[in-house]
Amino acid sequence: MSDTHTPTRTPPRPAIEVDVVMRREPVQGPMARWQPWRWVLADVMLHSSPSETALLEAQEQHEPEAVEPIDPAQAVEGASHWLFPRHRVTLYRDDAEGYYLNLHSPNPCFWVFWRADEERLLDGEPMAVPQIVTLSYHEAGRWLDAQERVDQVPAPEEVVDWLRSFVDATYQPEPKKRKRPDSFRPLTDRFGQPVRVSTEKIRGGGHPGA
Repeated sequence: MSDTHTPTRTPPRPAIEVDVVMRREPVQGPMARWQPWRWVLADVMLHSSPSETALLEAQEQHEPEAVEPIDPAQAVEGASHWLFPRHRVTLYRDDAEGYYLNLHSPNPCFWVFWRADEERLLDGEPMAVPQIVTLSYHEAGRWLDAQERVDQVPAPEEVVDWLRSFVDATYQPEPKKRKRPDSFRPLTDRFGQPVRVSTEKIRGGGHPGA
């Protein structure tokens, strides 16, 4: 009998792929004198479901293509829309709290971290290129703390349901620490220095041990 064992394959982390749409639109008003155009996040659309994504190789390059907006309400006169395909959004157990906070916000959303790319030009100006897409409140917060450009759009219901299933299976809230009674708080003087309290009885108006 052979002693060799077939190695157990680690299941892939849950993930979906999305297409990011950025909009380049003319700036209105006095600001147009200094900045004629601006970039904004227009949409994040589901490209492949979790089961479909599990069968796909991750794509590192996201070459943009010009598209027309699906929603007429997003049409802006003079604007152009650019789709960056197949950004992978992976869920991690150690970031379950970040997903939980997103789910319990008024509008669960995708966050997109993007940068102006000097190597991709449109009419001689840098294009706005998405770098990472996340569903984690914590990850988006770290980008904002680093002064990066981060925009958000509401996540579709099917993505919210998928995220909720993951959070229900992985998130364990930390137990709340019991508040210490005031009587157990250390005594301090008016300068914040600890105060020593003696339990010896005072006799004859003197000091303990006198």
